[in-house]
Amino acid sequence: MQQQTYQSIRLPAGLVSSLKKESEAAMRSMPKHTEFLLQLVRAARDNPDLPIDFIEGCLLARGEESVPFEFIK
Repeated sequence: MQQQTYQSIRLPAGLVSSLKKESEAAMRSMPKHTEFLLQLVRAARDNPDLPIDFIEGCLLARGEESVPFEFIK
């Protein structure tokens, strides 16, 4: 298991306020929402030919828990 390290960073107050509102709307903590946005930016940078909405959907789907489908007999 990879050890996580944490680092404080300074951000402009307006950006922090905006991130707080977005994180509440997305039902994520501010650190988790910021991490998600950074992953989104990196994925978009690495895949400039894909629409940002598609990339966001892929990241959201990857983070969801899936339950195996059971057929009813």
